[in-house]
Amino acid sequence: MTKPLHDLHDVELAALAAAGGRREFGELVRRHGSAVRALLRRMGAQASEADDVAQDAFLTAFQRSAEFRGEGTFAAWVKRIAARQYLKRKSRDARYVSEIESEEMAPAVDTPGLVDLDEALKSLSETERLCVSLCHGAGMSHPEIAAAMNLPLGTVKSHVKRGLDKLRARLTPEPAQYGRAAHVV
Repeated sequence: MTKPLHDLHDVELAALAAAGGRREFGELVRRHGSAVRALLRRMGAQASEADDVAQDAFLTAFQRSAEFRGEGTFAAWVKRIAARQYLKRKSRDARYVSEIESEEMAPAVDTPGLVDLDEALKSLSETERLCVSLCHGAGMSHPEIAAAMNLPLGTVKSHVKRGLDKLRARLTPEPAQYGRAAHVV
């Protein structure tokens, strides 16, 4: 008797998918699809674009499922595929459309006590957001990001550090002010 799909580990499902198991791969998509789309949204994709890129990434993952060896998680593997495809799409689109990037951002309205990572990521420059998302969302190394984005390694490291510093500053709660102004002794 075979196990139900929801009882199988990702490595087992990927091996069955590599042998042509579409149902098994469908289970992997069900498990990890929302995480892949969330990463793409954090990288700057609109909802419909995130859906398109995620679908393309899962199609590529299905075609290359024999390459997944289980050395990392399946989710991380497919996120790397999706991130690279998104970067390729952005690069291709940039050839056709010239965009003016504005450094001035409208100040976001913060709700006290709530942390909105997606809003905080929007406050970063596009390059900082991509580098931070690829590093911490897709689990790519700095050299992998440099190769994918065609940037020098030092530049990628600077964007990641600067982006993280900005996120920390934005997401760190301010000390509560109780009563009257505090007296400095």
